[in-house]
Amino acid sequence: MTKPSFDEFMHTALNDEQSQPKPQRDLWQGVERAINQAQPIQPPKQNNWQKLSGIAACTIAGLLAWQVIMNQPKQDSLANISAFFEQQKQSLLVQYETQPALTSDWQTQLQELEQAEQAIKLSLKQDPENAALLKMLAQVYQQQLDLINKVHQPRWQQI
Repeated sequence: MTKPSFDEFMHTALNDEQSQPKPQRDLWQGVERAINQAQPIQPPKQNNWQKLSGIAACTIAGLLAWQVIMNQPKQDSLANISAFFEQQKQSLLVQYETQPALTSDWQTQLQELEQAEQAIKLSLKQDPENAALLKMLAQVYQQQLDLINKVHQPRWQQI
């Protein structure tokens, strides 16, 4: 006995009318009668006040959201960065106030970095959200902090 392929098996199984069960009577008349006798589905009655109150609520929520967004204070990146690093610099200067500096010309270097800071701030007034200038400003501030740390660092910690 050879096994038929799946396609041949499906073809013979679907076309073999003797294996399919037959209803004892015609069912379509009952289905048609049931459809015709069914009552039409009536949409639920909606109150106009419900629609109006929904529209009003959405409008008020939208106006409130717009008001909140429009009244948010704008963040001043330059002021935030400057305030943070200035606080850090003053903190380091107070911390190292009593320690002697390892070099004598560190204040000149610090003044040069402060001049660079002022030049970058002047450029940022023209373009306040320029990411490259903000990054440069942060690097100048970091160089100032590193200079203060390195100049006042005890020799035994430099190893």
